[in-house]
Amino acid sequence: MKFLKKLFKWVAILLGVLIIALYITDTDYLLKAVRTIYLTGHSTAYLEDYKKFDNKLVENGNPQPWPIHKHYNTVKETDALNDINKTNGTIAYVIIKNDSIWFENYYDGFDENSKSNSFSMAKSYVSGLMGKAIEQGYIKSLDQPVSDFLPTFCKGLAAKMTVGDLSSMASGTTWDEKYYSPFSIVTRAYFDDDLEKVMLGLKVEEEPGKKFKYSSGDTQILAMVIEKATGKKMYQYLEESFWKPLGCENETFWQVDSEDHDLVKAYCCIASNAKDFARFGKLYKDFGKWNGKQILDSVFVAKSIKPRFPESPQYGYGWWLKQQNGKDFFMMRGHLGQYVIVEPNDNVIIVRLGHSKGSNKEENSFTEDISVYIDEAYKMLGK
Repeated sequence: MKFLKKLFKWVAILLGVLIIALYITDTDYLLKAVRTIYLTGHSTAYLEDYKKFDNKLVENGNPQPWPIHKHYNTVKETDALNDINKTNGTIAYVIIKNDSIWFENYYDGFDENSKSNSFSMAKSYVSGLMGKAIEQGYIKSLDQPVSDFLPTFCKGLAAKMTVGDLSSMASGTTWDEKYYSPFSIVTRAYFDDDLEKVMLGLKVEEEPGKKFKYSSGDTQILAMVIEKATGKKMYQYLEESFWKPLGCENETFWQVDSEDHDLVKAYCCIASNAKDFARFGKLYKDFGKWNGKQILDSVFVAKSIKPRFPESPQYGYGWWLKQQNGKDFFMMRGHLGQYVIVEPNDNVIIVRLGHSKGSNKEENSFTEDISVYIDEAYKMLGK
């Protein structure tokens, strides 16, 4: 018994020293990471982790349910689609044809209204909000310097960084996109309760506007610019600009770093469902028009879904671009395989949400699962 008491005493002392050390070294965000992710059996962020964080409500207005296609659910999943859905833990798979729900199915206890983390699909919304801010005159153009809004970036190479560079992932910052390292800036940004401080500590190491380098940090800085420019919180701006006008059927949540600092995790973390996520894909498919009303500038939309850099044809402004089977797709894309995939010429939208994207093996910047979700949808459609 004495031995156990001594053991518990020393364990408590060691834990106390460790916690003090984390605060001294400014790595106390790891405590939150351990509590919310690692002690729940996960090695990275997961679909319903929004329940563990502070969130801000984004209300919906008058719901506009999707029309149901006359051939709704008359075709079942192909064998290959069933296999990958099971292997990768798909929770939602939806095919929208001619703006009507042609097929939908939900798995693993989720349903059409279940919320799950968008992860980086949120980047497309942020880019769209930038376009809205330009349209409304809060931001002059894609070429306006970031330093006009965030003076921290007013010296050296940073002074050349523009709003458009952030949306097209060409900031030249030191951000390093490592999801599974507990010591990466991605992990710090996800768990730190003062996200602005983290972002303002970034340095610009290469000349901005010269090349594509995927960086969640770019989107986060862009959100800070939008808030400074508009004087509105991102979750409020999303609600008034898109969530209500697009007739979303469900309210949503956007994670913030903390109640005190109230800065959204802009590069990720909108909690919603497949059919409401799909609305933003439809908006871009229709060049910013919704039910006959121009919600977002059509010229901006057209520019967004074309590559900025010829040597990086996979990315535009906030949207991924993929050629497959002679077709041109643009897509929202998130960690663990969250996708809204759009083919405007065929008037097809494919939505897949799930726990995993399977192998992380990439070919031309896209993981292998994306091709399967596209191919099997087209087989089901008979195309």
